[in-house]
Formats: sequence, C-alpha cells, structure tokens
Amino acid sequence: MSQPPTIEHTRTALIVGASRGLGCAMAAELVGRGWSVIGTVRGSARTPLHDLADQHPDHIRIEHLDINNPEELAPLHKRLAGAELDVLFVNAGTTNNEQTPIGAVPTQDFIDVMVTNALSPLRVIEALDDLVTPTGLIGAMSSGQGSITNNTNGLREVYRGSKAALNMFMRSYAARQTDTDRSLLLMAPGWIRTDLGGDDAPYTVEESIPLIVDVLLSHLAAKGLAYLDRNGQTVPW
Repeated sequence: MSQPPTIEHTRTALIVGASRGLGCAMAAELVGRGWSVIGTVRGSARTPLHDLADQHPDHIRIEHLDINNPEELAPLHKRLAGAELDVLFVNAGTTNNEQTPIGAVPTQDFIDVMVTNALSPLRVIEALDDLVTPTGLIGAMSSGQGSITNNTNGLREVYRGSKAALNMFMRSYAARQTDTDRSLLLMAPGWIRTDLGGDDAPYTVEESIPLIVDVLLSHLAAKGLAYLDRNGQTVPW
C-alpha cells in the first residue's frame, strides 16, 4: 500500500527592518530558497520590499513596525498570532558622528544610536520570541565593529559601542534561555555598500547576502548563542 505524500512545511522568517538594503535583500534570498517571509517597514511610504512583494505575493507579507516605538510591538504580536516563525531576525542599524571621539558625541546623538542599535532590537526579541518555534532561530544584525577585542583603531565609536551593547544584551538574553533548543545568532556581515555602509565599502549586497543567509540557515541546527561573520567564523567578543 502506497504511503500518502509528505506535506512539507514552508519555513517562515520574520525580518524586522526589511524595507530596503540588507533586510530586503535577505527577504529576497530566503524567498528564492523556498521560504515565506514577513518583513516589517516603517511608515506608509512605498519601499523596495513592496516591489518584492508584488513579485512574490504568496511568499511575502508586509507588516508595519517602528522598532523605536515600543507601543507598536503588542499590536504587531496580535496581528501575528498563530504564526509559527522558524526565524526571527532583527536587522537594525544607524550611525552618526563617525569621526567624533565618544567624549564629544552630543547626548541626543548617542541616545539615537544606542536605542536603535541596542535597546530596540532586544525589545523586539523579548516581545515576539514566543512566536518562534522551539527549534527555530532568533538573531540580530551586529557588526564586526562590535568586537571589543578587534577594536585597535577607534573611530565610529558610538556605533561600535552600540553594537558591543547589542552583543552584551544578547548574551544576557541567552543566559536567561536555559530551557530552550533555539539557536541564537549575532551576525557580523562585513562592510557592505549600503546607505549605512557607504560607497567606500568593499563588498556589494549581491555578493554578501547569499553568504549571510548561508550562515543563518546553517546555524539553525545549532544550540546557544554564536557571534559569526559572513564566512561562518566566530568573531571574538
């Protein structure tokens, strides 16, 4: 007697901050690999993610979230009720005062970077982690510049500090996840030619994203927290 066909589960990723740049490119790469993607955007303006959703209406769902507005998290969670996420990945990043020593950075500029890059990603993760499957992955876009060990020349100091803070907060979050098989990932993608990275960056989005997604998917089978670069190598804390 023949066996009934196996119905394969379509894996789903929530990418927070997918309107353009690396987040949108990650969404496109995952869809190309057979995933469904929920991507968040800020505001009501049309973005490259909307164009991508038009091309893949059955595989991309757009939600709205300003990660710096915590009041928007509970309504998003309610809209996502019943979703089973295989990946929750927070792609957030901003910078300013790149050449300014940290002691000379204006207070509000410091707050803006730290809230966007360090506090808000963990607020998102804490608010939405129960939607992630027991064997899923929770990750955030860090940076090699968040490595304290590798900081030998300063510069971009408020940005470096914010990513180091993100790493520390993820370490704290991981320490509280004693009863889970989920994978936790801090991704250091390298210096990429985006609005944030600038035109002098050595890597393009097109060459970088497949490597980043390879690392993300390969870490799905792992347990615990890792801080990895685009080649899957551990970045020193």
